[in-house]
Amino acid sequence: MVERREQETTELGERIFMDCRLDNISTSSPSAKRNPPSAIFPSNVVVGIVPLVAFKDVPDHEKEKLLIAKLNHCCFIFDFSDPDKNSVEKDIKRQILIHIVDYVSTETFRFTESAIATCCRMFMENLYRTFPPRYRTAKTNGRENEEDPPVYDPAWWHLQIVYELLIKFVSSTSLDETIANKYLDHIFISRLLELFDSEDPREKDCLKIVVQKIYTKIVSLRPYICKSINNILYTFPFEKQKHNGITELLEVFGTVISGFEPPLKEEHKVFLCRTLIPLHKPKNLGSYHLELTYCLTQFLEKEPKLSSTLINGLLKYWPVTNSQKEVMFLSELEEILETASAVEFQKIIFPMFRRIALCLNSFHYQVAERALLLWNNAHIVRLIAENRWVILPLVFPALERNIREHWNRLVLNATQNVMKTFTEMDEELFLACQSKFEEDRKLQETMEEKHRMTWENLESAASVSKLCV
Repeated sequence: MVERREQETTELGERIFMDCRLDNISTSSPSAKRNPPSAIFPSNVVVGIVPLVAFKDVPDHEKEKLLIAKLNHCCFIFDFSDPDKNSVEKDIKRQILIHIVDYVSTETFRFTESAIATCCRMFMENLYRTFPPRYRTAKTNGRENEEDPPVYDPAWWHLQIVYELLIKFVSSTSLDETIANKYLDHIFISRLLELFDSEDPREKDCLKIVVQKIYTKIVSLRPYICKSINNILYTFPFEKQKHNGITELLEVFGTVISGFEPPLKEEHKVFLCRTLIPLHKPKNLGSYHLELTYCLTQFLEKEPKLSSTLINGLLKYWPVTNSQKEVMFLSELEEILETASAVEFQKIIFPMFRRIALCLNSFHYQVAERALLLWNNAHIVRLIAENRWVILPLVFPALERNIREHWNRLVLNATQNVMKTFTEMDEELFLACQSKFEEDRKLQETMEEKHRMTWENLESAASVSKLCV
């Protein structure tokens, strides 16, 4: 199959090559104006090597020159906005890219420094580009970038094979780290990470693989990769709030966090507090919430005592006008509490259960129901039972108001189950809270009646004064 592909491309290339030669012959007189070099054969190819020749047709000592010629040939970029423009040339480039991938996949192939340098140049020429304005559409509705139809890059016909070659390049056992460092430098990495802003999901999937391979293979680049991703994630919630690759960047960083060794370094904790936790702020949290939660739980696995820090961060960015985000926050809160120790739990009881009480009384039934589901978690119920003297007085008024006022039957049933759980925990405390609630309710009614009478007296006095005037 590969040989047939090479043969077809070679025949097509030979025809075009002969056409180019005839053009040059017809204009070779001194008075004739020379045509510009053909796009098929850019001037930067290796002299004497025709890039359309198949690898099997040249001796072994010429194969590296042929590889470099093919790579140089593929540095020419075509315009894919018009599918009919340069269609033959585009097909030739694609076939040459396929030949290169097939060649570097052979067991005997080894990357030399010349091949590494030319490969990196070809990657930069093809991949590094500025996305058109349509790629910069603002995502104003918080749920949901995943609901938007994906935008596919028309140049993927070539880009796909370039990415395939890049993955093989960074995965190759013959790639010497010392030599690769000269070409896979900070500029290369920075430009590579910028490509995560692409809207094409296929490209971002390839980028994830490439960055993870580079991070694993080239140890010296790890600090810079982490720093660069950190910079993108850090600026996102405060400056841009528009980026198409936050999900994928968090996936990459999730694998990085999983490799951290406890105890965590101070710089890792700073990254958690200053970069990851503020990612709860943007409206489009739903598009990357699962990946963000995974990163946070990875931190908790390494150092469980960070649970109070995470919960305080959640409370800081808690959404008060976005019910869908509130449901996500409650789900994340449950995951964090599952790993919380009794000591860490006690640190955040008051602010956390004040917020939970507000969620219990939410008229958005999904928020109220999700808050009530916390009592279905055995570990959380155990922590609540150990601190019931503090927690029950905080949430009892909200539970009682649900019983009396909430409109949703599911919420009513779940509230009754929670009340039953508290009764079984400590009936005496439950009755005391119930008595206190009734006292407060009667006091509130008395105060409201007093305020009503005061206003009636003021209105009457104002009417009398008006008549006297």
